[in-house]
This record gives sequence, C-alpha cells and structure tokens, in this order.
Amino acid sequence: QLDPENTGFIGVETFASLVHSHELPLDPAKLDMLVALAQGNDEGQVCYQELVDLISSKRSSSFKRAIANGQRALPRDVLLDETGLGIYKRFVRYVAYEILPCEMDRRWYFYQHRTCPPPVFMAAVTLTQIIVFLCYGARLNKWVLQTYHPEYMKSPLVYHPGHRARAWRFLTYMFMHVGLEQLGFNALLQLMIGVPLEMVHGILRISFLYLAGVLAGSLTVSITDMRAPLVGGSGGVYALCSAHLANVVMVSQGTRGHGAGTGVDGFVGEVGRAVWLRFSPPLPASGPQPSFMAHLAGAIVGISMGLTILRSYEESLQDQCGWWVLLLSYGTFLLFAV
Repeated sequence: QLDPENTGFIGVETFASLVHSHELPLDPAKLDMLVALAQGNDEGQVCYQELVDLISSKRSSSFKRAIANGQRALPRDVLLDETGLGIYKRFVRYVAYEILPCEMDRRWYFYQHRTCPPPVFMAAVTLTQIIVFLCYGARLNKWVLQTYHPEYMKSPLVYHPGHRARAWRFLTYMFMHVGLEQLGFNALLQLMIGVPLEMVHGILRISFLYLAGVLAGSLTVSITDMRAPLVGGSGGVYALCSAHLANVVMVSQGTRGHGAGTGVDGFVGEVGRAVWLRFSPPLPASGPQPSFMAHLAGAIVGISMGLTILRSYEESLQDQCGWWVLLLSYGTFLLFAV
C-alpha cells in the first residue's frame, strides 16, 4: 500500500509513522541505523532489502559503506555513556571497545550479541595445553625448561625435523611448552585477546586464523631452521595478536586496547627469550633447542590474512576479492613449504 509502484523504497517519514502507529518491536539501535542508511542515499528513502538485511542481522561491505557514508552520524551517544547495565552487558561493552576499532561496529556487536555459541575454542585449547603441561611436569618432575629433559623431546606431540612424515606433529606441537614461563605467556594472551576475539568474530574465523598461524610456524621452521624441534602455541598466539594490533592501528577510533598494549611488551620479551634459548641455552643439552621462527611466521600470517578477517566484521569473506588472494597466497606457501 505504501509502495504502489513496487520500487522497494518508501519515504523515511512514512516508515517512521508506520513504526509508531503499529508499535513495531524494532531494536532502537537497528532503527537508528536504518534511518542513517535512508539519509545516506540520494532520495532519503528506506529500502526494503536494507530493512530485511538489518532485521536478519545480515551485513555486507556495501551495507557497511552505506552506513559509514551517511550524511549524519547515528543519533545515539557512544556506548560508554549508557548507564544501568548489568555485569554481563558491561563485559560485552568492554569486549566491544577492546576488539572493535569503529564505534558503529561496537554498537552493532553490543546490541546483536548472543551468548550462544560461547567462545569455546580458545578456552579448550588453553585448557588442553595446561593439562598436557601438568601431565609431563608430574611425570618428569620438571616444571621449568622441560625441553632439557630427553624424554620430553621424545613426545609424539613435539614437532621434530627427524619426524616430518608424522604429519600430525605440524599441529600438535602447540600443546607442548618449554616451561611454565612460555605456557603462562601464551595462556594469558589466549584468554585476554583470543577469547574476546572469538566472542566478536566467531569460532570459525578465529580457529582458522589460530591454526593457520600454528601450521605456518611449523612449516617455516621446517625450511629455515631444519635442525631445531618446535614446541608451544606461539605461532597461533602471534597470528591472533598481530592481526588485532594491526586492525587497531589501521582503523583506530578510540579503541582502548589495553590487552593489545600488553601484548606488544610481551612480544619483545617472548621473542628475546626464544632466541636466547635457541642460540645460548643456559644448560648443556643433547641437541638444538626449540626454534623461534614460529613466532615470526605467526605474526606474518596475522598481519596479512588475519587483518582481512578482523576488518571484515560481520561481512562475508567469500564476497571479497582480497580474501581469495590471501587464501591463494597462503595455499601457495603451504605447497612450497611441503
């Protein structure tokens, strides 16, 4: 009735009166975004397809650009001004400001966030790493520099150049750690940065990015440091953290990024420790100590592939040409390394 010519558009005033007269239960934040979209186009009209996409929480790069290029900002104040929030909602707001650099994305995440599915991947990986560490610590009675124990390096989980045919080792080494220091650093970053990233971007994207960093780390060691074994989840951790840091730096709009700042300081110390253990071990060992090249490989994966994943919040990666270029580049690296 409001669109007799079936154009797919109606005036924004007509739509506002429709919502008011029928008392439609629309999310106020989504309604604000729809109005901003309408004021961003030439006709100042509400598009039916944009309404459908908005209500179904579907976004695309063109949809995001339309909002960003609107003639005025969304009328509400920033999330930090909202009062009376419960503990969980305050935590969600904290995650939004730590992870997402754009105010519009923060608001979108805050209002459409759902508790299901929970961020189980990073929590499960961290828990498994702790259990494996405790089992080997109790068995060997050694909690620091475990790699100096011969039996530890014979584990079927450790990546070792002499056992490249056992392909599972290229991934399972992430559950083994040099000692309490490395485990503590990786677990801290996985919980402080990995879990919030998974809450925002979902289990599929973050697990893919983490495992891509882990696999790139072991393959890089296999062609650059061919005598050294490899333990620890640093490849995956560095992929997540470097992607988050790069995203914050490139698109920063007031992101607090306390965890990111902590990660930068920790990166320097962690890489320095790894280099020191590799070339100047404190104790004599029967063979080379674990390589540090996985750190660098993970960082490169994060800055390249991970940056695209995190910048495409709530958008389809399959529709982006850059994503396929990066995926092809990563696949070419894997073939070359193998």
